[in-house]
Amino acid sequence: MNHAFNLTLIGYFTALLLAAANLFTREQRRFATAATWVLTAGAIAQTTYLVLRWVAAGRAPFSNMFESLVLFVWAVVVIYLALQMRHKIPVLGATTALLAVLTLAYASTFEMKIDPLMPALRSNWLTVHVFTCFLGYGGVALAFLSSLVYLIVTRNGSTARPQIAQALELVTEKTISFGFLFITVGIISGAVWANSAWGTYWSWDPKETWSLITWFIYAVFLHCRFMRGWRGKRAAWISVIGFASIVFTYFGVNYLLSGLHSYAN
Repeated sequence: MNHAFNLTLIGYFTALLLAAANLFTREQRRFATAATWVLTAGAIAQTTYLVLRWVAAGRAPFSNMFESLVLFVWAVVVIYLALQMRHKIPVLGATTALLAVLTLAYASTFEMKIDPLMPALRSNWLTVHVFTCFLGYGGVALAFLSSLVYLIVTRNGSTARPQIAQALELVTEKTISFGFLFITVGIISGAVWANSAWGTYWSWDPKETWSLITWFIYAVFLHCRFMRGWRGKRAAWISVIGFASIVFTYFGVNYLLSGLHSYAN
């Protein structure tokens, strides 16, 4: 099983090198194609790893920091691969591979052994709630990357082509729409699960509160984008702020604020 994890890391690192070469050489088509295929091979290896871990654990492998980080990377890469079938932006491939490598390297610092679930987590709602949340996180992580690149290529003095900025804006819009949908489903399924486990749909636990704050930030983005016509740097900054809220909800709440979700450490 660990071989699949190592193959995943090697695949994403190789894709990062190829995607970086694509940015700085004239053989762009060849390197871009190779980077996509290697990233796809890494995603297949990671899917295999998740399936093997699921079988070995007898449950969905989504219950601790290591497993959730692996799931997060899987979501980011799979959503990127689906997205790049319509929107080929080389720099987004490089940043996605970089995020995948850094996150998996960080995940490997946590204990990888499979532990039994605590009683409150022994529910099918765990699979639905965590999986939908991390699909949402994967979508808005790509929106963060495209917004960050957008802010760089549209800075004063940049020589980037306007078509790249337009494509990045479109990617941000689509990935936040996708991510918002699944974050919403994740919050609702979490409330249903909380009612069955703790007897209440909502208890203003720090994780719940920050999840709601994050949801409102992306709701503001979509409202401003579609109802107010916001474009450009204002929309990109909301995307960046939204992902900062995701990171705090994911890490900050676990380590700085105690609550019902403290088992996620």
